[in-house]
Amino acid sequence: MNQKPSSRISGFYNWPLPERLDWLARWADLTDEEIAVLHNGGISVDQADRMIENVVGRYALPLGIALNFQVNGRDVLVPMAIEEPSVVAGASFAARLAREGGGFRAEASAPEMIGQIQVLDVPDIPAAAAALVTERDRILARADEVDPVIRQLGGGARDLIVRVLPETPVGPMLVVHLVYDVRDAMGANAVNTACEALAPLIEEITGGRVGLRILSNLADRRLARAECRIPASALAFNDFPSERVAQGIVEAWAFAAADPYRAATHNKGILNGIDAVAIATGQDWRAIEAGAHAYAARSGRYTSLSTWELDAEGNLVGRLELPLAVGTVGGATRAHPAARVALKILGMQAARELAEVMVAVGLAQNLAALRALATEGIQKGHMALHARQVAIAAGAVGDEIEEVARRMVAEGIIRPDRAESILRSLRNHQGKT
Repeated sequence: MNQKPSSRISGFYNWPLPERLDWLARWADLTDEEIAVLHNGGISVDQADRMIENVVGRYALPLGIALNFQVNGRDVLVPMAIEEPSVVAGASFAARLAREGGGFRAEASAPEMIGQIQVLDVPDIPAAAAALVTERDRILARADEVDPVIRQLGGGARDLIVRVLPETPVGPMLVVHLVYDVRDAMGANAVNTACEALAPLIEEITGGRVGLRILSNLADRRLARAECRIPASALAFNDFPSERVAQGIVEAWAFAAADPYRAATHNKGILNGIDAVAIATGQDWRAIEAGAHAYAARSGRYTSLSTWELDAEGNLVGRLELPLAVGTVGGATRAHPAARVALKILGMQAARELAEVMVAVGLAQNLAALRALATEGIQKGHMALHARQVAIAAGAVGDEIEEVARRMVAEGIIRPDRAESILRSLRNHQGKT
């Protein structure tokens, strides 16, 4: 992959939209057709009608670009599709802080997914479990026959794990885990197909009845990890000294580590960043959410997905680990034109590279939220950006949007009724002049 120029862009937010698009086109070598895809939402109603059922239209989200990201020494631009203000800005700002310490270091494990096969009415569970272990190689060989393409690409069945659930609401059952390397796919279809194909063989070996055959979204063999180290000097701003900011971030994380009520919101902030990239690139963001929250509770108590601490030199060190089942082939990743353009902007061909960027974005978003919470409060920056949405909802158009938002921010009153009042006053004044 060719080395891209720096993603550290100053004042990008203030550039006119045509200039942003022109710069992006040069960065990612986008064609006129690909730029048009970004303009029109990516798909026609005709295309939408072929993607899901009962189509009546399209639903568009804003697509922004997070700047300043450096992941494993490589500069990247990160497409993010999201309706919530401050997420793209927060991720970009945190990525700038991380650059001060060398950017993000990230890694992703092998793309191994877990397929579950439920076995009921087993006459002798210990004997059946032992038989499955004995027949492991035959079962894996059968699974490998299902998708020769994945096998040729170096993927396929990797392991078989037998679990006994002695007490369930319907009695004891066996659960067979098929560990399957899906290469650059998210892998749901490949894993589900393999599990379906194994059902008759599993019944033959166990003497039981196969129930569910489906992948698990707790993809805890497919983990992504990111780390950043931020010099304390980079954290100081306004009246907040660096030591206070760094300590405040660690204290805010400690709250989430100890309390599930706080952890839920803490982890939601992480997923604000990850989900936005997932939606932009056509991933199954619901699966990512399910896996992340289940992983956060793997100890039996729901807790923070990230950790923050101060090292011996006083630097702020953040780490994030979670399951990330993402793909760069198949599904909406290739069916949706805007997702294809987003992947081109990222410059990603391999699913593991995409996972590394996404986990870095999650850590950046977490840093941005914790820094705001630990210092001036989350509302100051967020509400200033939210004011534009309130102005639009009140009926403001064109230049009115920024003027109504500016006045609400100046007053510190950002509410629909105040936006409507300002808009009426503005239009009355313009009418008189």
